Amino acid sequence: MSGHSKWATIRRKKGSLDAKRGKIFTRLIREINIAARQGGGDPDGNPRLRLAIDNAKSANMPADNIERAIKKATGELEGSQINELTYEGYGPGGAALLIEVATDNKNRTVAEIRHIFSKGNGNMGESGSVAWMFEHKGVITVKRDRKTEDELMEIIIDAGAEDLQTEEEFFIVTASLELFELIRKLLLNKKFSIENASLQWTAKNHLALSGDNAEKMIKLIEALEECDDVQNVYTNADFVD
Repeated sequence: MSGHSKWATIRRKKGSLDAKRGKIFTRLIREINIAARQGGGDPDGNPRLRLAIDNAKSANMPADNIERAIKKATGELEGSQINELTYEGYGPGGAALLIEVATDNKNRTVAEIRHIFSKGNGNMGESGSVAWMFEHKGVITVKRDRKTEDELMEIIIDAGAEDLQTEEEFFIVTASLELFELIRKLLLNKKFSIENASLQWTAKNHLALSGDNAEKMIKLIEALEECDDVQNVYTNADFVD
């Protein structure tokens, strides 16, 4: 199991700022919209929607917002159609970037992403150019809430989890797609407080970045995350002192 992750801490601090600005609500609403449109508006028969709703509730999103997003997706209320897209590329130092977006205007979004890459000393790549460097995994962020690492470790190892990272206020559990929902439910039943649970892309191998390349790469990632249409940004960069 992994120890402290400097990049995870950077992302956690960035996530906290996003939450204060309310941007995380926009991302959660788009995920609810896409999940409902693809699998229907009943969370009991749509696992992706159920997960999106749970994450929204964990972020203290009002129930009215959740219901409105579902109704827009199913056509009960008027709303624009949101589409999922993935862009790939390289940043400073040659580190890979995989960007998930949710947009109602593909032309606008690709132009914005290309501009951010160009301004941030990066290069957009063709489809498949870096995706092979990543694996799709289930990632569960657990609040420590007086729970110990040993308590969590005992549960997730028996359940078949693949990795555990420890941060100051959170544990991050990584699992295969097949075991993700089982482990999530198990932790809930054991009264662990889950901040977020989602399917994410994790790097198979990492590229160490330091100094100027690391600073530029972090700025590029932050610029991508500031784009309204960007849902998630993944990298194989490992930022070292």
